[in-house]
Amino acid sequence: MISPASDSGSSSDLHARAQRVIPGGVNSPVRAFHSVGGDPIYIESAQGSRIRSVDGREYIDCVCSWGPLILGHAEARVVAAVQRAAEGGTSYGAPTAGECELAERIVAIVPTAEKVRLVNSGTEATMSAVRLARGATGRDRIVKFEGCYHGHSDSFLIKAGSGAATFGQPSSPGVPASVAADTLSASYNDVDSVEAIFQSNGDTIAAVIVEPVAGNMGVVLPGEAFLQSLRRMTQEHGALLIFDEVITGFRVALGGAQALYAVAPDITTLGKVIGGGLPVGAYCASAALMDQMSPDGPVYQAGTLSGNPLAVAAGTATLRILQEEAPYARLGAMMDRLCGGLSASASAAAIPLTVHHVGSMAGLFFNAGPVRSYAEVAISDAGRYARFHAAMLQAGIYLAPSAFEAFFLSTAHTDEDIDAILAAASAAFAVL
Repeated sequence: MISPASDSGSSSDLHARAQRVIPGGVNSPVRAFHSVGGDPIYIESAQGSRIRSVDGREYIDCVCSWGPLILGHAEARVVAAVQRAAEGGTSYGAPTAGECELAERIVAIVPTAEKVRLVNSGTEATMSAVRLARGATGRDRIVKFEGCYHGHSDSFLIKAGSGAATFGQPSSPGVPASVAADTLSASYNDVDSVEAIFQSNGDTIAAVIVEPVAGNMGVVLPGEAFLQSLRRMTQEHGALLIFDEVITGFRVALGGAQALYAVAPDITTLGKVIGGGLPVGAYCASAALMDQMSPDGPVYQAGTLSGNPLAVAAGTATLRILQEEAPYARLGAMMDRLCGGLSASASAAAIPLTVHHVGSMAGLFFNAGPVRSYAEVAISDAGRYARFHAAMLQAGIYLAPSAFEAFFLSTAHTDEDIDAILAAASAAFAVL
């Protein structure tokens, strides 16, 4: 059962209070609702597919904590695993059997993983993966794609997606020009733009980092042979290929996008699902590459809370359930029905809408499409999305407060939830 509303104040009251002590009143910018208007909803509790605000309203949650909660909120077996771990202590700064088990599960599932280093966030994972690539190749430059977001490390805030795109900041103040010079931007799904970069800079490029399914500018799917072309080019030029699977890992398939699309990166970064809702990240690769990390090798990276016992307990429980119950076909079928229904009702209302989905993640673009790159994402009608978001929120459907984010389903969502989302969307499209 979802807990009753607290007496801590309304969402508006709490946001006013938070703004006095937290920049923008939020600890991650996209939560501020700036691009959709109004004050953010402050959450009191959650269970299954539902969240409850401090105002006493219940919503069907299509954000799922931005992807980690593939089993839904407060899944009983995950909660029990965290409780057992907490009873033995919350942190040791020393090795545990739990982190070994989580690493073993990752190695068993992710096709290209032979060794894993656990960290505390997706940002740490991608930052460390790039450091490993630079150390292994002796080169400095990386190639990333416009609209892809790999965390807030300096190297990645060059034409970034996610919150940076929402606020129209393709680069961030505070990033040194010298760092930006080593980050080369290409256009997602544009093989020619990558070819041109390699022709001019090939012997200086340490790695290409890419979201194999771009999940931080909505959901943009890789075109035919795009990922395969990246694999070919990096091998031809002696660079490494990094798949940022922080979102797609264990989301689009058990083995991630690399299993789904049958492309083998050199390094993979993970997060979200592998923590079961607790803060965690990881990067993994062949033993030969990972053995270049300290203490075995010269490339340094460390973290006091890495392998935190609570996080690895939640992550191990989540992965165990995914392995044993194999929910991906059901999740995919639910998302097929949801996205098909959204497309049909938008068409009936003569509203241009492009819907992309893979596995249990999807994105909506208020434009007629096609949507293959950030440039095509950017022409979407963000104002219309804001009105759609407000209408859905009023109807009890919680969507991402940004036109540039993915939405997610979990195993806790039901056919009745899908019916409710589609009914709300149809009513919203009718008044847009």
